[in-house]
Amino acid sequence: MTADYLIVGQGIAGSVLAWTLHQRGKKVVLVNSPKRPSASLAAAGIFNPLTGKKLVRTWKADQLFPFLKTFYGSLEQELGIRFLHTTTIYRPYRSVEEQNTYLALTADPAIQPYVNEWVDNQSYRPYIHNPFGGLEVTQAGWVDVPVFLESIRGFFRARSQFVETDFDFKELEVREEGVLWRGQSFGKLICCEGPHARENPFFDWLPYNPVKGQLLEVRMDRYPITNIVNQGVFIMPVESNLYRIGATYTWHDIDWQTTEDGKAFLIQKLHGLLKVPYEVVGQAVGIRPATKDRRPLIGLHPVESAVGIFNGLGTKGVSLAPFFADQFADFLEGRKELDPEVNIERTFSLYYSGKNVV
Repeated sequence: MTADYLIVGQGIAGSVLAWTLHQRGKKVVLVNSPKRPSASLAAAGIFNPLTGKKLVRTWKADQLFPFLKTFYGSLEQELGIRFLHTTTIYRPYRSVEEQNTYLALTADPAIQPYVNEWVDNQSYRPYIHNPFGGLEVTQAGWVDVPVFLESIRGFFRARSQFVETDFDFKELEVREEGVLWRGQSFGKLICCEGPHARENPFFDWLPYNPVKGQLLEVRMDRYPITNIVNQGVFIMPVESNLYRIGATYTWHDIDWQTTEDGKAFLIQKLHGLLKVPYEVVGQAVGIRPATKDRRPLIGLHPVESAVGIFNGLGTKGVSLAPFFADQFADFLEGRKELDPEVNIERTFSLYYSGKNVV
């Protein structure tokens, strides 16, 4: 056998899963198309335990966040590359009413571990509009996704376990004991194609709900804030004087083109938040591999047990991928069952309905 696993797609999902399986002593071959646009390369990579206007705790935050820091931290040490940035997220209150609501929410024991008790609002005031003060979310941060992906790619390429090519399913032969591809045999094929999974003949029946998102890159010379600020849009420091501003969310016109409307929306939001001058130097677009129930799509094909999927991580890929890659690896090794909320068995009725049966 050439390898235990053939993984198609080297975005956040495929990279995290490949590393997880490698760490368990499995031989993995990663395949990635050089031509397909990547949602991961346009991702801000933020992980945030409290999200939305209502300050909702991220699903499974108590499990996800300690796990992701250990995963990325140990990977950084092994590869000798830095891409994990832990920080707080400052959220200026929009009104006195929001201030009172948020302060009441922070009394909840489920929320308390993720907020600072005291915030130096004055330090933000010369740069950010915050007349009502703000809240600082802890245990947050961001992963420099392009650096992370390049480090994983380099690791597997150095071992001749990375193939840069367009993956054609017509070249695949699925057998009961595994798959054949270009004259090589693998125990299982795992599909991690992000939004491109809608074109996958094995999994095109799954309930995808892709979301288009756009970011801006701006330069600022007089903005010393080093953590993330978020109110309507986020301001995330990337490197000296360079910041990412995001993000838009649209469920229509799902393509890989940046738009003037997207740029104008982000600039309008930024004007309401930022006090210092800036210069727009770039714009990026990505299609997030979201699902209709906002839960990942993980598991094995209902008929072809040698074909699996690890996808649908949506806007929280860097948060979800480490924990669920570990769980999926346990499942593939027969150690434990998948969480029912992520297992694609929950969608098998769509497959058996016969409309799009492979």
